[in-house]
Amino acid sequence: MVFECPFCNRVLSSRSAYSQHVKRCSENYDSSSSEEIQNEFDIITPEQDDNSEDNRNNKIIYISDDEPMFSSRSNETSDIMQVEIDELSQSINSLTFEEFASIQYEEPASREPEFETDESKSKSDETETETESESKSDKTEFESDKTDNESDKSEESESAEEETETIPKFPNNTYSDLMTLIIQHNLNNKAGNAIIRFFNKHSNLPTSLLPKNIEQGRKLMDRMKLINLLNKEKTNNNRNYNEQYTSNWWARTEKTLPTGSYLLSIILYSDASTTDTLGKNTLHHIFITLGNIITWRRNKPDIKQLLAYLPIIKAKDDTQKKSEEHKNIVRRTFHKSLKFLLSPLYDDNGIELELNNSIFWCFPRISMIISDWPEACTFALTYKSMKSNYPCHFCLVSKEDLSNINLNSNQIEPRSHNNMKLYYKNNTGKNVSIENVRNFFWSVPNINIYAVTVPDRMHHLDLGLFQHQLNFTKILIIKQCGKSVIDEMNNRVKLIPRYKDLKSFSNGFLHLTLLTALEYQSLMKIMIFIVDELYEDSGSPNFIKNNKITEVYLKWNKMYLLSRKENYEESDVTLLQESINEWAKLFIELFKEHSKSELQFPKLHSWVFHICSSIREFGAINGYTTETYESLHKNYVKKPYKLTNKKEIEKQIMKIIRRKAIITESSSKEIPKTPIALKYSKKLYEFCIQNAEIYIQTRMNDPDLEKEMKLGFEKFLDNIAVEMNADEIFEYTSDNGVCFAQWYDFTSSVNPYLYECPLLEKTNIFNLIEIEAINDIIHIIPRFIDNNEFLVNKFLF
Repeated sequence: MVFECPFCNRVLSSRSAYSQHVKRCSENYDSSSSEEIQNEFDIITPEQDDNSEDNRNNKIIYISDDEPMFSSRSNETSDIMQVEIDELSQSINSLTFEEFASIQYEEPASREPEFETDESKSKSDETETETESESKSDKTEFESDKTDNESDKSEESESAEEETETIPKFPNNTYSDLMTLIIQHNLNNKAGNAIIRFFNKHSNLPTSLLPKNIEQGRKLMDRMKLINLLNKEKTNNNRNYNEQYTSNWWARTEKTLPTGSYLLSIILYSDASTTDTLGKNTLHHIFITLGNIITWRRNKPDIKQLLAYLPIIKAKDDTQKKSEEHKNIVRRTFHKSLKFLLSPLYDDNGIELELNNSIFWCFPRISMIISDWPEACTFALTYKSMKSNYPCHFCLVSKEDLSNINLNSNQIEPRSHNNMKLYYKNNTGKNVSIENVRNFFWSVPNINIYAVTVPDRMHHLDLGLFQHQLNFTKILIIKQCGKSVIDEMNNRVKLIPRYKDLKSFSNGFLHLTLLTALEYQSLMKIMIFIVDELYEDSGSPNFIKNNKITEVYLKWNKMYLLSRKENYEESDVTLLQESINEWAKLFIELFKEHSKSELQFPKLHSWVFHICSSIREFGAINGYTTETYESLHKNYVKKPYKLTNKKEIEKQIMKIIRRKAIITESSSKEIPKTPIALKYSKKLYEFCIQNAEIYIQTRMNDPDLEKEMKLGFEKFLDNIAVEMNADEIFEYTSDNGVCFAQWYDFTSSVNPYLYECPLLEKTNIFNLIEIEAINDIIHIIPRFIDNNEFLVNKFLF
């Protein structure tokens, strides 16, 4: 492989020589022409406009069927490659850590144990490398000249084809807004065409701004490339944050890489897990995945590779375990293990990654570390105790200000490598709550260890703040109203109708001490209906009214749903921050006096002050959640552990996992059998449609009813959302063009919503509707204070 200089067209045979030659050549080049050429290699940054001449030369390559993988800094790279997800996941799963590492780097014999972060090398090294590279490049110069004419012709023909090819786009904003309305609200062609006729009739424009019909608009969108939608126009005030390559960290890191190379984002997940039910044995595993893989695919379990089991230092007794000397040994061992694992990734020459028979010059960089709070403190080497003076590993906020949401940016000093190293060198780490151990990540380029340990939504919200909110609600209600109201809450939970993927609590939930994240998520979706009109208000001083309790759960749900967005514009990040502040303000107002620590929770502080900056820095929150990682504990720790003979456990587990990966890969290539279609030969039941509900409920109580028939009856009685006909959409009260069946209608056309959910009543009319009009199955919950009022659950996710 040879490398051609973009300035002088000189061909060099090695990467290191090429990188140094380009740097030296660009400095000697005329400043104006150098700037013009260099623009071709700049990456998209928040300050640049995507329509600029420079940015149109950038190519994004991303591991997905229809999305980009790497964001290249060179205009000379190959075309966008399409990578099959299954092939990549199989190749990742089939590698051990040793195989993975050996592919990515070749350790130089003279490599120092501590890698350098300085970008420049010594002059002697430069001269030595330059002489060697120039001697090799002279041999290839003559051969490259032979193909210059042919390559020039091919490049001219390719550029001509690119100029003639036009990329479809919306002709105007009105056209774009119409298609957005159609797609977001799932309107059919008939409704869309009615909107077009209405617009054309009343706009009084000589030429319509809209398509002739909706079908024409859909066909235009089908010819659009998703890459252009992902990289739509941005301004300084309206950035888009979704996949990691749209983040500030990606843009900043790319600028530090050699020209013509690609960024390979490394995401780590680490946690200790017990191997048995008694918790006597523990394994500390660390997983690796790539930020270049699209988020929805990266969150699948098979895209995460077990990297290693970190050593665990055991104490001989509790006295030694609590000693500071033993704790420091544990911390040093952890960071030295990380150095052993991760240092080879930072080879000065990068790595060559082969994908789809093409070789890409990549530089691996650690972008994020996903973990729970104690593990994040282990990486950052900050004190784990929330009672320490500065318990936040993101910034230097005092413990007294953890529940103060009115702090401004000037009052919060972020932690950085520079200020923490200064405290460490001066032996004053206690003043900022850091351990007296040198942090390995201080010498790693393109990373701030205090920022990359991102807030994890599952541990911060599901298992953290929402759990606190439930507990404080219980304490507040008992204090004000007594335990009888708690019993009513449990009874209401039992009466919540079943719904797909919604955990049911047949015996209530307030007596349960340990709940999973999924169970807490199920409670989030129904708690506002549980506390609705739960108790009567009192005129006594400091009495918390019932509507305040429902309000805090409503604000929680709005905040939580915003946190699950897959794409954030800058305005969305601002909206999320506002919703977080509104919820936190009410949360503190209601529950501060019921907390022994007065809500001095590091998770509360980090969620309020650091989550939105993490979105800007690393992309949407869905890209760094531990929800799927937690399920890997069973597959990579607990189940394999049971198959070992308890000797050399780590080696045995690695072999077991590798064998399973081989079986998975081989079985995935088998052709699935064609399912046999069911045939119905006779009619089993007959009933009048008016008596359907009574008849089906009677049949459901039959103990001999087959499960298939029971499932059929349940689906028959399902509540559904129905798309309104365009001609009738303004004649009825609807929820954004949607009505609800089978027996429901809006209680009022004046106040059709409660808690932002449609408020319905049951009628005596059973509606038959067309299958094509069915939008979705909905969850309808009865109000417990009225016999004929129902709420549509709009908080499902």
